[in-house]
Amino acid sequence: MDRSEIALGYIRHPSRIFYGWKLVGLSLFLFGVVLAPTFLGLGTFFVALERHFGWSRAALSGAFSLSRVEGALLGPIEGYMTDRIGARRVILIGLLILGVGLVALAFIRNLIDFYVAFLIIFTGAGLGGFIPLMSLINNWFTRRRALATAIGMSGNSVGGLIVPILAWSITSFGWQSTAFSIGVIILALAFPVTMAIRNRPEDYGLLPDGDLEPEQSTNSDTEAESANTVDFTMMQALKTWAFWSIAITHGLGATAFVTITIHIIPALTDTGMSLQMASTVVATYTTTAVIVQVFSGFLGDRFPKPPLIAMFITIQGFGILILAMSSSLPMAFLFAFIFGIGFGGRVPLLVSIRGEYFGKKAFGTILGMSQVPMNIIMVAAPVLAGRLYDTQGSYLVAFVGLSVVCFAGAILILTTRKPNLTNS
Repeated sequence: MDRSEIALGYIRHPSRIFYGWKLVGLSLFLFGVVLAPTFLGLGTFFVALERHFGWSRAALSGAFSLSRVEGALLGPIEGYMTDRIGARRVILIGLLILGVGLVALAFIRNLIDFYVAFLIIFTGAGLGGFIPLMSLINNWFTRRRALATAIGMSGNSVGGLIVPILAWSITSFGWQSTAFSIGVIILALAFPVTMAIRNRPEDYGLLPDGDLEPEQSTNSDTEAESANTVDFTMMQALKTWAFWSIAITHGLGATAFVTITIHIIPALTDTGMSLQMASTVVATYTTTAVIVQVFSGFLGDRFPKPPLIAMFITIQGFGILILAMSSSLPMAFLFAFIFGIGFGGRVPLLVSIRGEYFGKKAFGTILGMSQVPMNIIMVAAPVLAGRLYDTQGSYLVAFVGLSVVCFAGAILILTTRKPNLTNS
C-alpha cells in the first residue's frame, strides 16, 4: 500500500472526525500565523519603525495603502489560481513569499525598502490566507458553511493573542530580530503544514459536511440544501446586485477594521499607555471576536444573513465611536469589547453569504474579484487617518468618520437579496 492509499484511508475512515473539520482547524492556525505579523501586528511594527526612523504616520500607513492597490490587482488572480490549481499549492506559494518578505523587512534601510518589503509581505499574506482558506472551507461544507467559516476565521482573532508576544519581542530583542525570526519560522512551517491540505471532499469519495451518499442520507435538510445549491460563474455573479452590495459592505467594514488596527497602538500609546498594555487592548478585542465569531456562525446557518451582518457592523461602528472619545484605560477596554463583538460577528457572515448565494464552482474567483471594490475602498482610509493625526494631533475626526462608514455599510447590506441565476 503506497502513501496515497494510506492517506485516502485516513481521510475516509468512518470512525474518524470528518476531515473537513481538521481543515477548519488548520485554517484557524494559518489565519493566526499569517495575520499576527501582518494586519494585526502592523501597529506594533509601526510604533517601532516610527521611533527608529522618525517617519510620519501617513508615510507608514502608505505601505498598507500600496498593499491594497496590490490586493485589488492580485485578488482576482489569487481566486482564479485557487479554482484552477487548488488551495494547497496557492497557500504553499503564499507562505514562502510571506516568509521571504518578513526576512527582507529585517534589513530595510529607508522608506522605499520598507514599501517593497511590505508589498512582498502582503502578496504572501494574500496568497497564503483569506481567499484560498475560505475557498477550502466552502468546498468542504454546505449546511454548516457559516459555522465552519466562523471557526476557521477565528484564527484572525487568535492571531491577535500573539500581538502582545510580538510587542514583547520587539521591546526585548528589536524589530529587526523579531521580523527575521518570524520569517524563518513561517518558511520552516510552509511545507509540512500545507501537506495536510486536501482541496475537495469529492476527490476522496466524500460529500460536504461529512454527509452520507444521497441515497443513504436521511437528512432532509441536506437534500433541500443540495437541491437549492446553484453555481454561478464569475460573469453571472458580477451582473447581480448581491455581488456588489456584499463586496462594498465588506469593503466598508474592513476599511474601518484595518484602519483601526493600523492606528490603534499608536493612538493608545499617545495617551501614555505602554506598548505592552496597548497590545493587550488589541488582544482583548480579538479574544472577544473569537467567541462572537462562533456564535455568529451558528446564527448564520439558521437565520437570514443580511440583517445579522447589519447588526454586527453597526455594533462595530459604535465601538469605534467609544474609541474616539476614549482617554482612559477603562474606556479603551470598553471599546475593545464592543468592537470585538462587531467585527467578530460580521466577518464570517460576509464570507459564507457568498457561498450561499453563488455556490462552490467559481467561489475563489468570485471572492477574488470582490477584492477589487473592497481594496479600492480601503486604499485611502489608513493614509487619511495618519494625515489627519499629523495635521491635527488627534484621531478624533478620523475615528468618527470610520464609525459613519460602518453605519453606511449596515444600511447597504439590508438591500441585499439572494440572486436568481435565471434572471442573472
